[in-house]
Amino acid sequence: MTGLESIPKRRDFVLASTNGHRFAVPGLVLQMRNRGDQDKARFGITASKKIGNAVARNRAKRRLRALASECLLDQSQLGHDYVLIARYNTNSLSWPELAHGLNKALAKLDQSKMSDADAETAPKPSKQNETSS
Repeated sequence: MTGLESIPKRRDFVLASTNGHRFAVPGLVLQMRNRGDQDKARFGITASKKIGNAVARNRAKRRLRALASECLLDQSQLGHDYVLIARYNTNSLSWPELAHGLNKALAKLDQSKMSDADAETAPKPSKQNETSS
């Protein structure tokens, strides 16, 4: 993948989990965090032992890696980290269902990011000193 880099450190995965936005769909959980720079988008993939044995986890990670190269490459934004987390049914879903789920999650996270930006730019109510008469 030429446009996406992998997330190299555990610390960045944890930051995406704690400081980012997340959206769960059948087959995967997508976490997105704005790093605040204009570098290339980065992605990471995790699969816990809940998925199954090593063979099942590796298959789930391969599927998510291929999905990221197909979908995230076009829709990722500069300065963002994306973490794909495999779920119990990642291996059993068909490819179109998995791709639809990722596209839905990306669209939802973009909406939430826009609403966060609107909330930050909205004027905050000022506290006025009330005087009693």
